[in-house]
Amino acid sequence: MIMKTATLNAPNNSMQTVYQILFAISLSHMLNDLLQAVIPAVYPLLKVNYGLSFAQIGIITLVAQLTASILQPFVGMYTDKHPNAKSLAIGMSFTLLGLICIAFASNFYYILLSVSLIGIGSSIFHPEASRVAHLASGGQKGLAQSIFQVGGNAGSAIGPLLAALIVIPFGQKYIGVFGILAILAIFLLGFVGKWYQANIRLKTAAHASAAHTQRPPLSKQRITWSIVILLVLIFSKYFYMASMTSYFTFYLIDKFHVSVQQSQIYLFAFLASVAAGTILGGPLGDRYGRKLIIWVSILGVAPFSLLLPHVDLTWTIVLAVMIGLILSSAFSAILVYATDLIPGKVGLVAGLFFGFAFGMGGIGSAVLGWLADKTSIEYIFQLCAYLPLLGVITGFLPNIEGTKNVKSQKA
Repeated sequence: MIMKTATLNAPNNSMQTVYQILFAISLSHMLNDLLQAVIPAVYPLLKVNYGLSFAQIGIITLVAQLTASILQPFVGMYTDKHPNAKSLAIGMSFTLLGLICIAFASNFYYILLSVSLIGIGSSIFHPEASRVAHLASGGQKGLAQSIFQVGGNAGSAIGPLLAALIVIPFGQKYIGVFGILAILAIFLLGFVGKWYQANIRLKTAAHASAAHTQRPPLSKQRITWSIVILLVLIFSKYFYMASMTSYFTFYLIDKFHVSVQQSQIYLFAFLASVAAGTILGGPLGDRYGRKLIIWVSILGVAPFSLLLPHVDLTWTIVLAVMIGLILSSAFSAILVYATDLIPGKVGLVAGLFFGFAFGMGGIGSAVLGWLADKTSIEYIFQLCAYLPLLGVITGFLPNIEGTKNVKSQKA
């Protein structure tokens, strides 16, 4: 069977997968998340430069993530009704401004202002970028979401590595060098925006007509309950991820006495495994069912997370890579599962789940930073090890793939 690919100068047929656009939006996501990942990667440098406590480090992450999370559902709701092809480039422009500001920040409050601009840029980017991926999917929604997501996770992995090579040796002002990547992303998103603009009207009409027929035969109460379960799973995943992305370097430095640059390389190994695992979640969800993938990817991490605080450096890195590989497959499956629950509301669903994920990451970082000051870095890893056990509630989710098949057979 030969896969057809739509041309870029014509509106997309809903049965065609536009791989050029999927790869372009994935690359844009990589650049966006790479730029965001630079900030937590330079936390050790900022901590020394300004004498910050772990609680203040957590507050920086909280401000960045809350500005990224609170706005996203509202951006998604608005763009569901009024999609705007220019919003992608506008969001990246906020990120560019934030990078320039943090490169020359002179105190803690200036840092907070800078990261809030980067957070606003992210809140504008993600809902519309998810809509582009959905529109270009040709019906392979899991695959499209994974291609989109793997770009972001790759960027999150590369960001700390570049920060270790560029910013840590040469100083805070070299964060401004990353502005070149933001400018590149603005031009790339301009290209994506032209295709998006040509397909907005077609997408709006097609989704409006399909939303009712695609809706699973579930009550509003069951759908609402399912969304709540998915959000609890997001909480579990991203609270645990906050311990890794914000404090894994400190954990390695404190427990195993590695250097800052070595800790960044180990963080890169973890984030690279996250990127690798992400590409599996969507296609496996398309093939075997998203509920199964959600279950395996969250609950399946528990044995590794529970063991991690009790092993030596080598096994710590091995377990961290296994955790990243398995846990990362969850988000694509969760997001597509949610869009199947509420078809026709891609912007709202993407904004809600990306926003909640970022919010949980920010709150988790702040709470864990406060707790680390009160106890120890090692203690927070022992505590967070139990979070993946919440994956057991996946069993309460309805099997919507099955219900949709029954509905289509009756039709």
